[in-house]
Amino acid sequence: MSNIAAPVELADAPISLAEQAYRDIRDRLIMLDIRPGEPINDGALALELGVGRTPVREALKRLEIDHLVVSYPRRGTFATIVDITELADVSELRRSLEPLAARKAALSAPDADREALRALARDIERLGEKKVDKRGLMQYDLNVHRLIYRAAGNPHLEETLIRLDNLATRIWCLVLDKVPSVSGHIEEHVDLLDAIVAGEAESAEAMALAHITSFEQTIRAVL
Repeated sequence: MSNIAAPVELADAPISLAEQAYRDIRDRLIMLDIRPGEPINDGALALELGVGRTPVREALKRLEIDHLVVSYPRRGTFATIVDITELADVSELRRSLEPLAARKAALSAPDADREALRALARDIERLGEKKVDKRGLMQYDLNVHRLIYRAAGNPHLEETLIRLDNLATRIWCLVLDKVPSVSGHIEEHVDLLDAIVAGEAESAEAMALAHITSFEQTIRAVL
């Protein structure tokens, strides 16, 4: 598989060990590397990540707020089960907030973010030349959305949308093998990214809504 850029926010520096652990464990949970319902051993994770147990435990507390892990007294911490019935609730919020983020990004994204959006759009256009598996395509999806959220310039909106997108991505990963064309879904982002870069707020807003609606319909079709 071709090299794929790490999630956008991972390029930001510097970050604390707790933040590093949080992002790493979070993305493992999102991509189902840590399977739903699987027990989480903080000591083993600390060794694997090369950090102490304290940063891992701090990360797990945050991940519980994100509904990605759940802790039970005397039993331990587990990856949450992926609840397909959450799709409607998550999509309802994303249909309102994703277009808002796209519009705000088109109107006010700084030049550096516009350049990153443009570069990502051109990279996605070349997907046909690369050997990118479905997991790699999911990484592109995460990168697109996280970069748009950041470019919107509202930290509260960004934080909320990242949490919603994380939950949606877990649902998608659960049915990934049943989805006929993941690459087609990813390629839909090119026009959206170009509209944001060009400052076309209304077009970006409309395309973001269409994209989220299409995502929900695709998932429902394979359930």
